[in-house]
Amino acid sequence: MLEEWLDYHRATLLMKCEGLTDDQLRQRSVPPSSMSLLGLLRHMTDVERHWFRTALGREDAPYRYWSDPYPDGDFDLVDDATVTDDLAAFAEECAHSRSLSASLDLDVLGLPRGERVVSHRWVLVHMIEEYARHNGHADLLRECIDGVVGD
Repeated sequence: MLEEWLDYHRATLLMKCEGLTDDQLRQRSVPPSSMSLLGLLRHMTDVERHWFRTALGREDAPYRYWSDPYPDGDFDLVDDATVTDDLAAFAEECAHSRSLSASLDLDVLGLPRGERVVSHRWVLVHMIEEYARHNGHADLLRECIDGVVGD
């Protein structure tokens, strides 16, 4: 059930991006926010990467878009981003997350997050929450771009 809900939300984010031009995907919401659909996609790519590769998989996997000089690079640095590359990176991270998740028991513990040690179950629930929140943002962004609304 957890993995199905997570996949539903992954697909919803992609649905919000379908049929738009690269410029529309880069379109910002309301100043001073730098949020865009492409930024949300890049953000969730790094969130997938962090929780599944680093926390659960214990890989040394640096973020793709965030860095010390650009802590909001996922959102702020979309103007020169290559949309097809970012879509491919999202698909790659989601596929890796699915594969790793299928191999783990729900009670497997990941790396500590501060003082809290999180389980695979916790990560799945957190990811559902993270996508649900950002899919709400994506719905509003898409409606501003072309009026399309829904899931």
